[in-house]
Amino acid sequence: MPELPEVEVVRAGLEPAVTGAVVESVEILDERSLRRHAGPAEDYVDRLTGARLETPRRRGKFLWIPVADASEALVVHLGMSGQVLLRAPGSEDLRTRIRFDLDSGDRINFVDQRIFGSMAIDELVDAGFGETVPTQVSHIARDPLDPHFDETLFRTRLARKNTGIKRALLDQGLISGIGNIYADESLWRAKLHYETPTVTLSRPKVTQLLGEVRAVMLQALDEGGTSFDEQYKNVNGTSGYFERSLQAYGQQGKPCPRCGRLIVREQFMNRGSHFCPFCQRMPKTAL
Repeated sequence: MPELPEVEVVRAGLEPAVTGAVVESVEILDERSLRRHAGPAEDYVDRLTGARLETPRRRGKFLWIPVADASEALVVHLGMSGQVLLRAPGSEDLRTRIRFDLDSGDRINFVDQRIFGSMAIDELVDAGFGETVPTQVSHIARDPLDPHFDETLFRTRLARKNTGIKRALLDQGLISGIGNIYADESLWRAKLHYETPTVTLSRPKVTQLLGEVRAVMLQALDEGGTSFDEQYKNVNGTSGYFERSLQAYGQQGKPCPRCGRLIVREQFMNRGSHFCPFCQRMPKTAL
Protein backbone atom coordinates (compact mmCIF):
# COMPACT_ATOMS: atom_id res chain seq x y z
CA MET A 1 0.00 0.00 0.00
CA PRO A 2 1.31 3.49 -0.82
CA GLU A 3 2.57 5.23 2.31
CA LEU A 4 3.28 8.88 3.07
CA PRO A 5 6.17 9.35 0.59
CA GLU A 6 4.23 7.85 -2.31
CA VAL A 7 1.09 9.88 -1.58
CA GLU A 8 3.14 13.07 -1.20
CA VAL A 9 4.83 12.41 -4.57
CA VAL A 10 1.37 12.16 -6.15
CA ARG A 11 0.16 15.30 -4.36
CA ALA A 12 3.16 17.33 -5.49
CA GLY A 13 2.77 16.06 -9.04
CA LEU A 14 -0.88 17.09 -9.17
CA GLU A 15 -0.39 20.52 -7.62
CA PRO A 16 0.70 22.52 -10.70
CA ALA A 17 -1.92 20.86 -12.90
CA VAL A 18 -5.04 21.09 -10.74
CA THR A 19 -4.57 24.24 -8.65
CA GLY A 20 -7.03 26.78 -10.03
CA ALA A 21 -8.31 24.41 -12.73
CA VAL A 22 -12.01 23.87 -13.41
CA VAL A 23 -13.44 20.38 -13.87
CA GLU A 24 -15.21 20.34 -17.24
CA SER A 25 -16.46 16.74 -17.26
CA VAL A 26 -16.55 13.65 -15.07
CA GLU A 27 -17.00 10.04 -16.15
CA ILE A 28 -17.63 7.14 -13.75
CA LEU A 29 -16.49 3.85 -15.25
CA ASP A 30 -16.76 1.73 -12.10
CA GLU A 31 -19.02 2.82 -9.23
CA ARG A 32 -17.14 0.57 -6.79
CA SER A 33 -14.49 3.32 -6.64
CA LEU A 34 -17.13 5.64 -5.12
CA ARG A 35 -17.96 3.42 -2.13
CA ARG A 36 -16.71 6.10 0.31
CA HIS A 37 -18.86 8.76 -1.36
CA ALA A 38 -22.05 9.47 0.60
CA GLY A 39 -24.42 9.49 -2.34
CA PRO A 40 -25.02 8.04 -5.81
CA ALA A 41 -22.64 8.46 -8.73
CA GLU A 42 -24.86 11.20 -10.14
CA ASP A 43 -24.32 13.27 -6.99
CA TYR A 44 -20.54 12.93 -7.32
CA VAL A 45 -20.64 13.99 -10.96
CA ASP A 46 -22.97 16.94 -10.34
CA ARG A 47 -20.93 18.33 -7.45
CA LEU A 48 -17.58 18.00 -9.22
CA THR A 49 -18.56 19.20 -12.68
CA GLY A 50 -17.82 22.93 -12.94
CA ALA A 51 -15.93 23.00 -9.65
CA ARG A 52 -12.73 25.02 -9.39
CA LEU A 53 -10.01 23.08 -7.60
CA GLU A 54 -7.55 24.44 -5.06
CA THR A 55 -4.09 23.27 -4.01
CA PRO A 56 -4.01 19.52 -3.19
CA ARG A 57 -3.33 18.62 0.43
CA ARG A 58 -2.36 15.50 2.32
CA ARG A 59 -2.37 13.99 5.78
CA GLY A 60 -0.69 10.63 6.23
CA LYS A 61 -1.87 8.40 3.38
CA PHE A 62 -4.93 10.56 2.56
CA LEU A 63 -4.94 13.08 -0.28
CA TRP A 64 -7.62 15.67 -0.95
CA ILE A 65 -8.23 18.61 -3.29
CA PRO A 66 -10.36 21.39 -1.78
CA VAL A 67 -13.12 22.86 -3.94
CA ALA A 68 -13.09 26.65 -4.22
CA ASP A 69 -16.01 28.56 -2.65
CA ALA A 70 -17.29 25.40 -0.96
CA SER A 71 -16.67 23.66 2.34
CA GLU A 72 -15.93 20.36 0.64
CA ALA A 73 -13.11 18.54 -1.10
CA LEU A 74 -12.37 15.74 -3.53
CA VAL A 75 -10.86 13.01 -1.33
CA VAL A 76 -8.55 10.41 -2.84
CA HIS A 77 -7.45 7.22 -1.13
CA LEU A 78 -5.04 5.10 -3.17
CA GLY A 79 -5.70 1.87 -1.26
CA MET A 80 -3.42 -0.96 -2.40
CA SER A 81 -3.07 -0.11 -6.07
CA GLY A 82 -4.72 3.23 -6.83
CA GLN A 83 -2.99 5.60 -9.26
CA VAL A 84 -3.86 9.19 -10.14
CA LEU A 85 -2.45 9.70 -13.61
CA LEU A 86 -2.15 13.07 -15.32
CA ARG A 87 -2.75 12.58 -19.03
CA ALA A 88 -3.26 14.43 -22.30
CA PRO A 89 -6.84 14.92 -23.57
CA GLY A 90 -8.41 11.68 -24.80
CA SER A 91 -5.76 9.46 -23.22
CA GLU A 92 -6.89 6.04 -22.03
CA ASP A 93 -5.45 3.82 -19.32
CA LEU A 94 -6.29 0.20 -18.61
CA ARG A 95 -8.39 -0.24 -15.44
CA THR A 96 -9.42 3.41 -15.27
CA ARG A 97 -12.32 3.63 -12.79
CA ILE A 98 -12.97 7.39 -12.81
CA ARG A 99 -11.78 10.14 -15.13
CA PHE A 100 -12.27 13.85 -15.35
CA ASP A 101 -11.13 16.52 -17.77
CA LEU A 102 -9.94 19.99 -16.74
CA ASP A 103 -10.28 23.31 -18.53
CA SER A 104 -6.47 23.35 -18.79
CA GLY A 105 -6.67 20.48 -21.25
CA ASP A 106 -5.37 17.93 -18.76
CA ARG A 107 -7.14 14.65 -18.12
CA ILE A 108 -6.94 12.84 -14.78
CA ASN A 109 -7.45 9.07 -14.79
CA PHE A 110 -8.03 7.29 -11.49
CA VAL A 111 -6.67 3.80 -12.17
CA ASP A 112 -7.08 1.02 -9.64
CA GLN A 113 -6.29 -2.59 -10.38
CA ARG A 114 -7.59 -4.11 -7.15
CA ILE A 115 -10.31 -1.51 -6.45
CA PHE A 116 -9.35 -0.96 -2.81
CA GLY A 117 -8.86 2.76 -3.41
CA SER A 118 -11.60 5.34 -3.77
CA MET A 119 -12.66 8.89 -4.58
CA ALA A 120 -15.36 10.88 -2.78
CA ILE A 121 -16.68 14.39 -2.23
CA ASP A 122 -16.58 15.07 1.49
CA GLU A 123 -17.29 17.95 3.88
CA LEU A 124 -14.38 19.90 5.32
CA VAL A 125 -14.17 20.38 9.10
CA ASP A 126 -11.90 22.43 11.35
CA ALA A 127 -8.57 20.80 12.21
CA GLY A 128 -6.94 23.59 14.20
CA PHE A 129 -4.14 25.97 13.20
CA GLY A 130 -6.49 27.52 10.64
CA GLU A 131 -6.67 24.27 8.67
CA THR A 132 -9.55 22.12 7.51
CA VAL A 133 -9.65 18.42 6.68
CA PRO A 134 -12.33 16.14 5.20
CA THR A 135 -14.46 14.33 7.77
CA GLN A 136 -13.04 11.04 6.47
CA VAL A 137 -9.58 12.25 7.52
CA SER A 138 -10.46 13.93 10.82
CA HIS A 139 -9.63 10.83 12.89
CA ILE A 140 -6.16 10.53 11.37
CA ALA A 141 -3.26 11.83 13.47
CA ARG A 142 -0.81 14.34 12.06
CA ASP A 143 2.16 12.77 10.33
CA PRO A 144 5.81 13.29 11.34
CA LEU A 145 6.47 15.65 8.41
CA ASP A 146 3.54 17.90 9.35
CA PRO A 147 4.84 21.25 10.71
CA HIS A 148 2.19 21.03 13.45
CA PHE A 149 3.10 17.49 14.52
CA ASP A 150 3.24 17.57 18.34
CA GLU A 151 6.23 15.47 19.38
CA THR A 152 5.53 15.93 23.09
CA LEU A 153 1.95 14.73 22.68
CA PHE A 154 3.18 11.77 20.63
CA ARG A 155 5.65 10.73 23.34
CA THR A 156 2.96 11.04 26.02
CA ARG A 157 0.44 8.94 24.12
CA LEU A 158 3.10 6.40 23.15
CA ALA A 159 4.09 5.93 26.80
CA ARG A 160 0.49 5.10 27.68
CA LYS A 161 0.27 2.32 25.12
CA ASN A 162 0.92 -1.25 26.16
CA THR A 163 2.04 -2.62 22.82
CA GLY A 164 5.04 -3.27 20.61
CA ILE A 165 6.67 -0.30 18.92
CA LYS A 166 5.85 -1.39 15.38
CA ARG A 167 2.15 -1.74 16.18
CA ALA A 168 2.28 1.78 17.58
CA LEU A 169 3.95 3.15 14.44
CA LEU A 170 1.24 1.57 12.29
CA ASP A 171 -1.55 3.10 14.40
CA GLN A 172 -2.82 5.92 12.16
CA GLY A 173 -4.64 7.45 15.12
CA LEU A 174 -1.31 7.91 16.90
CA ILE A 175 0.95 8.88 14.02
CA SER A 176 -0.06 8.75 10.38
CA GLY A 177 1.61 7.92 7.10
CA ILE A 178 3.76 5.01 8.26
CA GLY A 179 3.14 1.56 6.81
CA ASN A 180 5.05 -1.70 6.83
CA ILE A 181 7.92 -0.57 4.61
CA TYR A 182 8.88 2.60 6.42
CA ALA A 183 8.24 1.11 9.87
CA ASP A 184 10.75 -1.67 9.17
CA GLU A 185 13.29 0.76 7.72
CA SER A 186 12.96 3.22 10.61
CA LEU A 187 13.23 0.51 13.26
CA TRP A 188 16.33 -0.91 11.57
CA ARG A 189 17.97 2.50 11.58
CA ALA A 190 17.04 3.03 15.23
CA LYS A 191 18.25 -0.50 16.18
CA LEU A 192 14.88 -1.40 17.66
CA HIS A 193 13.20 -4.81 17.58
CA TYR A 194 9.68 -4.50 16.24
CA GLU A 195 8.17 -5.99 19.42
CA THR A 196 10.04 -3.67 21.78
CA PRO A 197 7.44 -2.61 24.40
CA THR A 198 6.55 1.04 24.03
CA VAL A 199 6.66 1.52 27.83
CA THR A 200 10.39 0.70 27.84
CA LEU A 201 11.34 3.52 25.47
CA SER A 202 13.01 6.56 26.99
CA ARG A 203 12.41 10.08 25.76
CA PRO A 204 15.80 10.21 23.93
CA LYS A 205 15.08 6.87 22.23
CA VAL A 206 11.66 8.04 21.04
CA THR A 207 13.25 11.26 19.75
CA GLN A 208 15.87 9.22 17.91
CA LEU A 209 13.20 6.97 16.39
CA LEU A 210 11.18 9.95 15.17
CA GLY A 211 14.34 11.34 13.61
CA GLU A 212 14.90 8.08 11.76
CA VAL A 213 11.26 8.01 10.60
CA ARG A 214 11.62 11.50 9.15
CA ALA A 215 14.98 10.71 7.56
CA VAL A 216 13.64 7.57 5.87
CA MET A 217 10.58 9.37 4.54
CA LEU A 218 12.54 12.36 3.26
CA GLN A 219 14.97 10.07 1.45
CA ALA A 220 12.05 8.12 -0.03
CA LEU A 221 10.50 11.40 -1.19
CA ASP A 222 13.75 12.39 -2.89
CA GLU A 223 13.79 9.02 -4.66
CA GLY A 224 10.16 9.12 -5.78
CA GLY A 225 8.80 6.57 -3.32
CA THR A 226 8.95 2.79 -3.35
CA SER A 227 7.73 0.76 -6.33
CA PHE A 228 8.00 -3.02 -6.21
CA ASP A 229 5.56 -3.63 -9.06
CA GLU A 230 3.22 -1.81 -11.40
CA GLN A 231 0.75 -0.90 -8.63
CA TYR A 232 2.38 2.38 -7.54
CA LYS A 233 3.17 5.09 -10.08
CA ASN A 234 3.52 8.85 -9.87
CA VAL A 235 1.21 11.13 -11.87
CA ASN A 236 3.37 10.69 -14.96
CA GLY A 237 3.15 6.91 -14.76
CA THR A 238 6.76 6.34 -13.69
CA SER A 239 8.05 4.34 -10.73
CA GLY A 240 9.98 5.47 -7.68
CA TYR A 241 13.33 3.89 -6.89
CA PHE A 242 13.64 3.94 -3.10
CA GLU A 243 13.50 0.12 -3.15
CA ARG A 244 17.18 0.29 -4.17
CA SER A 245 17.93 1.98 -0.83
CA LEU A 246 16.05 -0.44 1.42
CA GLN A 247 18.17 -1.82 4.25
CA ALA A 248 15.68 -4.17 5.95
CA TYR A 249 12.29 -4.41 4.23
CA GLY A 250 12.29 -7.21 1.66
CA GLN A 251 15.95 -7.97 2.33
CA GLN A 252 15.50 -11.30 4.13
CA GLY A 253 18.41 -13.67 3.48
CA LYS A 254 20.75 -10.81 2.62
CA PRO A 255 23.54 -9.51 4.89
CA CYS A 256 22.65 -6.67 7.24
CA PRO A 257 24.43 -3.57 5.90
CA ARG A 258 25.50 -2.74 9.46
CA CYS A 259 26.78 -6.01 10.92
CA GLY A 260 26.81 -8.56 8.12
CA ARG A 261 24.39 -11.03 9.76
CA LEU A 262 21.41 -12.13 7.71
CA ILE A 263 18.21 -10.08 7.68
CA VAL A 264 15.21 -12.23 8.63
CA ARG A 265 11.48 -11.99 8.07
CA GLU A 266 8.91 -12.96 10.70
CA GLN A 267 5.13 -13.10 10.46
CA PHE A 268 3.49 -9.99 11.90
CA MET A 269 -0.14 -8.85 11.73
CA ASN A 270 -0.90 -10.80 8.53
CA ARG A 271 2.20 -9.35 6.93
CA GLY A 272 5.92 -9.55 7.64
CA SER A 273 8.53 -7.80 9.75
CA HIS A 274 12.06 -7.56 8.39
CA PHE A 275 14.91 -6.98 10.81
CA CYS A 276 18.41 -7.93 11.88
CA PRO A 277 18.25 -10.27 14.91
CA PHE A 278 21.72 -9.13 16.00
CA CYS A 279 21.38 -5.34 15.62
CA GLN A 280 17.72 -5.26 16.70
CA ARG A 281 17.58 -7.48 19.75
CA MET A 282 14.70 -7.44 22.20
CA PRO A 283 15.84 -5.30 25.17
CA LYS A 284 16.08 -6.78 28.67
CA THR A 285 15.86 -3.36 30.30
CA ALA A 286 14.43 0.04 29.46
CA LEU A 287 16.10 1.87 26.59
